[in-house]
Amino acid sequence: MRNRFDKQLAKLNDELIEMGSMIEQSIENTIGAMVRQDVDLAKAAIAADEDIDTQEKKIESLCLKLLLQQQPVAKDLRLISSALKMLTDMERIGDHDVDISEITIMLADQPYIKKLEHIQQMAKETTLMVVGSIDAFVNKNLEQARKVIEQDDIVDDLFIKVKDEIVALIREDASNGEQATDLLMAAKYFERIGDHAVNISEWVIFSIEGKHTNVHSQM
Repeated sequence: MRNRFDKQLAKLNDELIEMGSMIEQSIENTIGAMVRQDVDLAKAAIAADEDIDTQEKKIESLCLKLLLQQQPVAKDLRLISSALKMLTDMERIGDHDVDISEITIMLADQPYIKKLEHIQQMAKETTLMVVGSIDAFVNKNLEQARKVIEQDDIVDDLFIKVKDEIVALIREDASNGEQATDLLMAAKYFERIGDHAVNISEWVIFSIEGKHTNVHSQM
């Protein structure tokens, strides 16, 4: 009985890794489309969200099957419950990729008013956070989960830089306002992706220690 349960848990880990890879690719396509103003790639990133949603439902079904058939208790119950909680954040990350890609499409026919270097850095950092948080769950790695939470400060600092730059651009020329707002929203979505990676890491810690601490509620 336990052997079967362990095999199902291994399958759960594999499916979560697969969903993480899909999200990683989605973020990569999203920022690539934005930087190059590639409408086709942006549309591909939007279309990929359906695959992420399908994977979410697949994992959710597996978790519910584990809960109903195996009736886990204690640490096993925390593990599966945490996976279900993580799924919500993972799905939201896919939604934010769609939001950013839609902004890319809106801005595709106009030159950018600023370089996107800090937004690119945000995309890089949030990708590392998402992948790291899922790896932490699969490997039951507390240290890695906590590292992801600490990494969120880097993303927040980058967002402040983007915001300050955009405010300065609007002050210089009010006609920059509309695009500046769109770029700020794109940066905000990346910042939110980082927040979701933090949420995932918090559930990783809960699955291991049985204690859930909400970092953002303490800020």
